[in-house]
Amino acid sequence: MLGASAGAAGAALGGSVYTTLIEPQWLSIERIDVPLARLPRELDGFTIAQLSDLHLGPYIGVEEIRSAVAATNQLRPDAIVLTGDYVTREADLMDDSARELRALTASSGVYAVLGNHDHWSGPDHIARVLKDHSIPVLLNEALPVERNGARLWIAGVDDVWERRADLDSALRRVPSTEPTVLLAHEPDYAEVVRRYPVDLQLSGHSHGGQVRLPFYGAPILPFLAKKYPIGLQRADAMWVYTNRGIGVVSPPVRFNCRPEITLLTLRSAT
Repeated sequence: MLGASAGAAGAALGGSVYTTLIEPQWLSIERIDVPLARLPRELDGFTIAQLSDLHLGPYIGVEEIRSAVAATNQLRPDAIVLTGDYVTREADLMDDSARELRALTASSGVYAVLGNHDHWSGPDHIARVLKDHSIPVLLNEALPVERNGARLWIAGVDDVWERRADLDSALRRVPSTEPTVLLAHEPDYAEVVRRYPVDLQLSGHSHGGQVRLPFYGAPILPFLAKKYPIGLQRADAMWVYTNRGIGVVSPPVRFNCRPEITLLTLRSAT
């Protein structure tokens, strides 16, 4: 009996070490091909690296962000997108986060949107710091990316949870015939977006649930991340990709749900 109890205690301790100290630091690079019906052949093979949910704060330090930035740059993407939640609660930490993020390099630029934790921490300060470090924050707006005479739009909405998203404003400048990638922190916003001429939505927010049980999935998912909680899914004619994020929130564990950088390769389906 004593041996069994000791074994159970050891297993519990080992599980605790793994979920708190090992898996949260075990960064995964996910490589995803996404066929887009409206993507011109000139943009076939265009790559987008996605970072999300850094959550600099009590559980994630500057070192983790620095490692994620270095890993992202090694992928040599055409564009880099940041889909929100740079800090957990303290807006002042954004200065430390942005000093690392400014090292991101991509030939077609780096683009950002805000998340719910950014709004709960201090959205004006966070957006200003990102812009001061030459990272445009797409607050219900869009910017074009051109290559080989063809054009792709990267649009972004402000936070959905805080009712700041305005998709009509975000798409106002975008010709309805041109391919569009939308950055929206909360993935279930796809239920609105799928009625618009958007080809791909990139989101975070869910952290994949942080804990994913075999044959079951995530026992707990946040508001606005229940229908599209992880990975690549269809929403009518549109694709949605939900990134598992870099950081964690309480409880600070991950199981079967490693932190993630995504490299999406856009493929022309024409």
